[in-house]
Formats: sequence, C-alpha cells, structure tokens
Amino acid sequence: MFKIKTIYLIRHAQAKGQPITANLTQKGKEQANSLVPFFKNKEIDRIYSSPFKRTVDTIRPLAESRGLKIIEDDRLGERVLSSLNLEDWQDKLQKSFEDLNLAFEGGESNTIAMERAASMLQMIIQSDDKHIILVSHGNLTTLMLRCFDECYGFEHLMEMSNPDVFEIVIENEKATLRRIWDEELNFDF
Repeated sequence: MFKIKTIYLIRHAQAKGQPITANLTQKGKEQANSLVPFFKNKEIDRIYSSPFKRTVDTIRPLAESRGLKIIEDDRLGERVLSSLNLEDWQDKLQKSFEDLNLAFEGGESNTIAMERAASMLQMIIQSDDKHIILVSHGNLTTLMLRCFDECYGFEHLMEMSNPDVFEIVIENEKATLRRIWDEELNFDF
C-alpha cells in the first residue's frame, strides 16, 4: 500500500525584528498575501505554526482563504542561539552548525532544537493528514530539512529567503525534498 504525505515547510515572511512579538514589515505583509495564489492548486489539510507573531501573520491570509485554523505549536518556535546579544552572532551560528551540540549562554544547541523539530515531524508523519503546512523560522526550518537530509546546514540557512517554501513528499518512508519558492515568479515589488 502506498502512503503519500506532503509537508510544506514555510519560513516566515520579512519581519521587523527577532522578538516573539515582531510584526511583519509592509513587504512581509505583501509576501504573506502572495502565499494565497502560490498555494492555489495545492491541497492543504492542516496548518501548524510557530506561536511567534511573524509566523502566524505569515500564514494567516492563506489559512483564512481556506477556512483552516492555525494550530500554534511551540516545537516550531525559533532556536534561541543565546540569551546574550552577540555581536558576532553569525560566526557563532556557523560554529553551532559545525558542532551541533554547541550551546551558548541561555541558548539551545542545534541537537536539542532538532529533537524538538523531529518530534513535531514524527507527529505529522503519523497523522492521517496528507497535506500539511508547517510555518517556522530560518534556523528551525533548516534543522527540519536536516532531519530528512544531513546535507542541510549553515549555507542553506544563509541562502534562504523570507518567505521560503520547501516541499517534502514522503512515499513509503522515503522523503524527497525540494525548494519550491521562487521570489522572481512570486513577487512584483
């Protein structure tokens, strides 16, 4: 018996900052609205989002257009690199991908964040839903992709756009990943 499941991983649209309460920019609001026509011909059974305002606001137009509830789940929240304001945060972030167990003061290692992401993915895979959207953040989206293919790392994170969309098709326990978002085709700013 063939069991096919499609998971869409969406990184949030452009936001005004990193705090949990950060709003989308005007461009981010336009990007969020552009997800409606982008998903026009794609089935969606369920939508899960990080509880951060920028992720919920990214998916709200699509959810409303489909009459679907946004289910907020803390496991989709962004990985905290550190509780300190690190001047060299990008270097520290890169080091954390070189050593997945590396954790900075008040922060979470990539290994711990990936366990959180894997628990979410396992729940989704075991569910009866066939077409699921997960809305998250750059670092955690990269780690979710890494759960399926270990090649995903720091370079992929740095190349990701806001928003970004990846499609994971799981058939007979084999996953196929591909980036399906194309800013050139989806925006006219």
